[in-house]
Amino acid sequence: MKRVFLQLLFSLICFSAFSQGTITKYLSGTDKDHTVQWDFYCTEGRKSGAWTKIAVPSNWELQGFGSYNYGHDKVKANEQGLYKHEFLLDNVKAKKVFIVFEGAMTDTKVMVNGQQAGPIHQGGFYRFKYDITTLIKPNGKNLLEVTVSKTSENASVNNAERKSDFWIFGGIFRPVYLEIVPETFIDRMAIDAKADGSFLAEVYTQNLKGDEVIEGQVQKINGENVGKPFTIKANTAAEHLELKTNLDNPLLWSAEFPNLYQVVVSIKNKENIIHQVKQKFGFRTVELRRNDGFYVNGAKIVMKGSNRHSFWPETGRTLSHDIHLLDVKLMKQMNMNAVRMSHYPPDADFLHVCDSLGLYVLDELTGWQAKYDTVVGRKLVKELVIRDVNHPSVVMWDNGNEGGWNRGLDNDYALYDPQKRTVIHPWEKFNGTNTKHYPDYDYIVKSVATEEDVFFPTEFMHGLYDGGAGAALDDFWSMMMKHPHNAGGFIWAFLDEAVIRTDKNGVYDSDGNHGADGIVGPHREKEASFYTIKEIWSPVYIDPKPIDESFNGKIPVENRYAFTNLNQCTFKWKLVKFPLANDKATAAIVKATGVPAVLNVKPGEKGTLNLALPATWSKNDALYLTAYGPDKNEIFTWSWSISEPSAIAGKMVSLKGKSAIKAEETDQSLIVKSDGISYYFDKSTGYIQKVVKPKGTISLSDGPVLAGVNTELKAFTHKASKGGYIVEADYQGQGALHVKWIFTPGQPVKLEYQHSQQGDVDFTGITFNYPEEKITGMKWLGRGPYKVWKNRLKGQQFGVWHKAYNNAITGETFGYPEFKGYHAEVNWVVIENKESPFTVYTTDKNMYLQMLHPGREKDALKNNNVEPAFPEGSIGFLNTISPIGTKFQAAEVMGPQSKKNKTNGELIKGTLWFDFIH
Repeated sequence: MKRVFLQLLFSLICFSAFSQGTITKYLSGTDKDHTVQWDFYCTEGRKSGAWTKIAVPSNWELQGFGSYNYGHDKVKANEQGLYKHEFLLDNVKAKKVFIVFEGAMTDTKVMVNGQQAGPIHQGGFYRFKYDITTLIKPNGKNLLEVTVSKTSENASVNNAERKSDFWIFGGIFRPVYLEIVPETFIDRMAIDAKADGSFLAEVYTQNLKGDEVIEGQVQKINGENVGKPFTIKANTAAEHLELKTNLDNPLLWSAEFPNLYQVVVSIKNKENIIHQVKQKFGFRTVELRRNDGFYVNGAKIVMKGSNRHSFWPETGRTLSHDIHLLDVKLMKQMNMNAVRMSHYPPDADFLHVCDSLGLYVLDELTGWQAKYDTVVGRKLVKELVIRDVNHPSVVMWDNGNEGGWNRGLDNDYALYDPQKRTVIHPWEKFNGTNTKHYPDYDYIVKSVATEEDVFFPTEFMHGLYDGGAGAALDDFWSMMMKHPHNAGGFIWAFLDEAVIRTDKNGVYDSDGNHGADGIVGPHREKEASFYTIKEIWSPVYIDPKPIDESFNGKIPVENRYAFTNLNQCTFKWKLVKFPLANDKATAAIVKATGVPAVLNVKPGEKGTLNLALPATWSKNDALYLTAYGPDKNEIFTWSWSISEPSAIAGKMVSLKGKSAIKAEETDQSLIVKSDGISYYFDKSTGYIQKVVKPKGTISLSDGPVLAGVNTELKAFTHKASKGGYIVEADYQGQGALHVKWIFTPGQPVKLEYQHSQQGDVDFTGITFNYPEEKITGMKWLGRGPYKVWKNRLKGQQFGVWHKAYNNAITGETFGYPEFKGYHAEVNWVVIENKESPFTVYTTDKNMYLQMLHPGREKDALKNNNVEPAFPEGSIGFLNTISPIGTKFQAAEVMGPQSKKNKTNGELIKGTLWFDFIH
């Protein structure tokens, strides 16, 4: 019963089934979670050669049939799927009956009661239908037989769809249903509703008698009429009829304010309504102004988007409303306002969600790097446009991708689109646009200075594993915002396309490094770049500078919205204190909160937010500021540290009892004994080698070492000093390092060090070794909870964080946040382990913690763009860290933050405290 109810509800919502309307009868299920079993026979591969059952809709590989192929595979499977399904019809005489397929891969032959419904459909991602009125038994049992060939008989279809950089599946993967209409009916309509309130609907009717009128009525979504009805007389000779009206001051649709209306269109005669349909739409005007920019409702728009595959790891391209809703909400959480369909039209329901929540959509004809021929391409362009033309979210048409452009189809889009949306060729300078894929930073700089075309790369910041996406985006976006004709860009890609293989014991398979490109994982697990993008693309833009005693509570703010005044947003701040390192708690203690005065800043303008903090603000550890949009959802939370690291280190707990410090030597070692703990130093290297406590050994060793630099011990000395003990070591070579261990009774061990080196380096600082197999977790005060790179620092929050040990590899194992890597602005860290936890404090600002070495991906590229250098030591305290590149570009060409670190012999000083007791 639940399944029947959901199918009926879906029908009511999406297809407007009502008394004089189109009756929709589902033959399949409606989505991945609501399927219907059909008889099925697979010709080759797994579970082939016998009739059985399969869920419809689905991709058959995910149901255990046939063979998997990625588009780059040289040898591809060629199985067919044979489907049978019986259905009953009752009382459909004097009606027209159509069978509709939302999507089947790839060639689809449809038989009803033994007769072919129409030509074999070619093309895997498009809605197609057949008139089967004369083939059905209007009161009885009917047999539907469908043959789906995974490989097309049309070579251009295979080239466009199946020799591609994405998974290529087979099957009826979107719903199948009947549309039952009167003999005289509205087949479809195409709407152009502009920002000035003008409304045009091109209404395509069938079988008019000539005495009818076509009536339109605009309504709010709740059914309340807006304006008066408007009509046009039937004209049996016209291809279509044009319904027109004008509304005064309609609420406009945009990504910021996705206001929707609906129009009810009826065919009427003197007696009654013959047929009636309902269509949602939005009033909005989109323009690509040459040598200027992209405009919506007269406002210049910067698109902030990603490329989205239709994908779920257990079900391939068979999705659900919940997944579409999840994806759009995640994009909106990242402060995205746009999405590009890659590389095919999505489920229609995804566009409904984009309409209702607000995203600008680039809708794409398939053609990854090869084009459809003109004959089949013309049919598919028509199917694409007539399905999606009324979505206000769709703002441009992509005629293929990266060379997959049949230029003979460029003018076909306008045949079915009264809005005459811009047609682009992603990757090419075309039609007043430059959509260059994967530019480096210098290309952006040159484009800012010389470009005349409207600039918006439809693929850039190519994510692979943990590279790209958010990494280097800060520099790119800052430069792109200076572009006189900037229209934004689309990050590759939204998600990791890793399928759960039913033939390999359920392993995740992203076809090596081909599909591991996402900002989120296959089940939408959030990677660190998610939060980086969220901050950089915040429409309430704040560039948080460190605050000190002179801070007056005033923060510069820029309004990067197109339509929203900041007085429609709200802000909240809080001042917090953090627990100490030896406390069990990690939650901050809120000491004060406040709501700043309303800030009146128009789109594109700058202002100052006055927090009006209390006079005691500086006695707290951190400040948080959260901005909320007009929809009350969080835009971003910025955080600032207030307390100096040295002040936090000063709160370390001292021992109540103090004991004299002793030192003894062997041939190889110096042992310093303080407060019941023995510290072993190797006299030949000067490195600490272990720390021995009464109840066990802490295996900290081989440090401090100057990270990434070969040095030799120049001098090793030790002596008693004022009741304590000092151990010093000097190193020289490619760099210089001086270390000084200071032992004082009743206190943790203090390490003072200073170092210098010359040249461009990946990182600077000192490291130690600790056995990875003994580490169980870490707790720290600093930015978290994710790791950072030199060119991906934004997005993380300052606070006390905890992570259990994991060996997660970004884009491969999907366990986030990853344990290993660089962590920013660390004040202290507790190294949890199987021996005895110990804490390290720093007194220096902007210290990076290196925690172990991220695991190398099993399909890592040889170019190492996304596998940056790491210090050899396992735990490091670093002043600078390495950047990361993208799939196609080394970090070095991705902007100032992506360059190596320059050193010029400057002496860098640091202080660490090691607490092995608490």
